[in-house]
Amino acid sequence: MNAPSSRTLSTLLRALFQDLSQDLRHHDSVIWRRAMQAGIEHGPDALVRYSPALFGAAFAAALPRQRAAVRRNLRLALGPLGVLQENRLVVEVFANFAAALTDAFVAGSRRNDRLTGACIHEEHYLAATSRGAGVIFATAHTGGWHAAGPLLQSVYEADVLLVMQQERDERAQAIQDSARDRIGVRVIRPEQDPLAALHLASHLRRRGVVAVQIDRLPAGMRGRDVTLFGAPWRVPEGPLQLAAVTGAPILPVFTRRVGYMKYELLIAPPIEVRRRPTEADLAGAARQIAAEMEQFVRAHPTQWFHFT
Repeated sequence: MNAPSSRTLSTLLRALFQDLSQDLRHHDSVIWRRAMQAGIEHGPDALVRYSPALFGAAFAAALPRQRAAVRRNLRLALGPLGVLQENRLVVEVFANFAAALTDAFVAGSRRNDRLTGACIHEEHYLAATSRGAGVIFATAHTGGWHAAGPLLQSVYEADVLLVMQQERDERAQAIQDSARDRIGVRVIRPEQDPLAALHLASHLRRRGVVAVQIDRLPAGMRGRDVTLFGAPWRVPEGPLQLAAVTGAPILPVFTRRVGYMKYELLIAPPIEVRRRPTEADLAGAARQIAAEMEQFVRAHPTQWFHFT
């Protein structure tokens, strides 16, 4: 067999370097997930507990596009800020993201640390589940959104199914899904399952919980126009239609990280959607969901991980 030419080797090395550079420029790439997984599996406790803040600061410095998005979100939520305060909050967002992601991997690892949390206004959850029609969580990419399912399962024996869109990097997605599997978090991705809506409706009819992230609208998905922080925004229409079909109430639930492996679940009052909703009904429910999310983000702006 002939040895590869110097030109071929140069082309291969250039392609490898480009792939590596591309991975390093994305916070959600497989290279960062693998590094985090290795550190959690083999690193000392001090590294696992305290290094996410340093990694978060490094992400903030190395990712200008995501940093600009975070800065824009902070200005929307809080208005004009001083330069030092704004920069501090930007870094804090990335640090919180790194810490929450670390906790997710720790929960699915061989370490003995376990997720703990408190439900704020749990009476809303208990009232919603008492109706026997299942519950739809309207949540967002906030600190520890992954923790809601395991915590509800441990406290209330809730059967939680998380609806997520396809990640940009399938290799990174596989690593994250494996960690979720180990703590009993089940995920369904509508892009991969044409019958996803039927599965979700069936799950709700069995009195299960369906959690949907409403702060991003995947391409090709129908959305509803709302206002968020005084600016135009769109939320997915899927949860509204699912509530109308099944009779399940929508429960806005937003999570925030309060310490290592410790979370709060902030639960808002249920939102009802009639079986045969009018346009006004759907628009009103969408506005309520957006208003609850806005209230949470204003109170906890560095717990919202919206990098686009």
